[in-house]
Amino acid sequence: MRSSGLIDGLSRLGAGDKRLLKWFVVMALLSLAIGLLSGALTGIRRAGFLPVTPGLGYEILSLHGVTIFFYWLYFIQAALVLMLACAHGNGVGRLVARPLAWLALMLMITGFALSETTLAMKVPLLYDGHPKLVTGDTLLPGLFYLGYVVMSMGLFMVGTVAILSALMPKFEGDVAPWSAVTFATVAWAGLLIVSAMAGFNVFLPPLLWAFGLGPAISDYAMKWHVLFHNMHYLPLMATVIIWYVLVETMTGVRSIFGSSFSKIVFASYLILVPPTFLYHMFLDPGLSDAVRVIGSLLSLFLAIPTMLVYLIIVSSLESYARAQGGSGLFGWMRMLPWSNPAMTAIGLAAINLAIGGALSFVLIQERLAPLLSDTFFVPGYFHFLTLGTVTLTFIAALLYVIPGITASPVWRPQLLNRLPYIITFGLLVFGAAGVTAGYSGVPRRVFDIGYGGEAPVGWESLMVFVGIGAMFMSAGLGVYVYALARMLWPSPHAAGEPVLALPVVSLGSQRVGRHPAWIGPLSVLVVLGAMAVFTILGFELMQNVPLSATGGGHAHH
Repeated sequence: MRSSGLIDGLSRLGAGDKRLLKWFVVMALLSLAIGLLSGALTGIRRAGFLPVTPGLGYEILSLHGVTIFFYWLYFIQAALVLMLACAHGNGVGRLVARPLAWLALMLMITGFALSETTLAMKVPLLYDGHPKLVTGDTLLPGLFYLGYVVMSMGLFMVGTVAILSALMPKFEGDVAPWSAVTFATVAWAGLLIVSAMAGFNVFLPPLLWAFGLGPAISDYAMKWHVLFHNMHYLPLMATVIIWYVLVETMTGVRSIFGSSFSKIVFASYLILVPPTFLYHMFLDPGLSDAVRVIGSLLSLFLAIPTMLVYLIIVSSLESYARAQGGSGLFGWMRMLPWSNPAMTAIGLAAINLAIGGALSFVLIQERLAPLLSDTFFVPGYFHFLTLGTVTLTFIAALLYVIPGITASPVWRPQLLNRLPYIITFGLLVFGAAGVTAGYSGVPRRVFDIGYGGEAPVGWESLMVFVGIGAMFMSAGLGVYVYALARMLWPSPHAAGEPVLALPVVSLGSQRVGRHPAWIGPLSVLVVLGAMAVFTILGFELMQNVPLSATGGGHAHH
């Protein structure tokens, strides 16, 4: 029996499927916990609160980057894409080719173990693993690359299983069209496969070189830019898909524009995202002026799919809320289930996306990218996206899917409802200080920024605020990790508690009629205005950025 609701669909999965999905979630949370700890230590070290040698600082930074960018984001995406493929809409109600999914999990765990172990043994590589950083013996760097290659193999299999699971109803004679979510899930799985192939393309040659089976690497940067571009925008696509699912789960609201339009928007990710990787190469001294201009123009397309999905969701919510009596420019928002921690998480995630998205457009300007890409501007803006948007959204999804596969209650939802505010406050402090530091030229990979007393006044004070923001962010995220772990392994006395105690509203139970929806378009205009302001500010300040902050050759990683 198939179900249109994700929670019902998950509850009807077999025990074997639930066990497999639970282990994907376990590995995702383990990765998040390690990434959280290493990130907190990095922030504290940057602020000068903790004396750490430069070498150890880089090792902790590498651990943070590898664990968050690769393993947390890939494990959680693997879990969610498999759940949506088999248990949402007219899904088949089971994981197709489950042995292949188990093999994928084992490969990804093996990759995780290799990456974490080699980093613990002080392999001198950052998360991008550039071969030019390898000195001396190449055995441990080879194992580091092997971890990425094995992880990519597992990710390829995850995407394959997800697509097969979504297709199986068609093979079994179900002629009903795919829902917008199922269509988006298949596109998401397809891009996971593309990312896996890009991973092979980047990391297999240095793996062979490290073990003496291949030539020295000369074209690493171009291949890395292609992969890293996918790693930037694939989680954002996953984020808006999760918004789409959770909004319907919490409010009953579906798109007022219809399923077909949503499918077109989700398909636009496949068209608009891949060719825009050129802007990651603005630090390449050999890049021609014509290619730089083309890269800047292409990068303008990056926000289109995400903005369109945001407009669909917000306009649909506003129209339905007004149909049930919501009034005022913002008054209708009071009808949303803000006591639901998942609703609060995605609400704050949308705000963080607006801030991070506006700031990100500074770095697509080919004149600004060389000046800012190796400054603290990058972590200052990027955490609004990685933590404030993507991670908050994935955690919101886990608040629903973990009870769906474990039949456990949500742990202290009232406490969880406050965490997005704590994390976002920390992000605002961290981001404001980090972006200001970037505009003033603070380098992002140099831990001792005093330069023997020659550094500009204010650099160290800005880093103190970076550390304070990092502590708030880490505290909120740490409580989330604990809560989700408690839900994965609930205490025995929780067995009789309700499985889902998260509040919902039924905005979608009435016809929407003709009701204006202004907040979506207005908020997009505000974001576009903010993009212009941050860009103008960047051009005004670019003369003040010290020359020492403009080098490096790694386009805003």
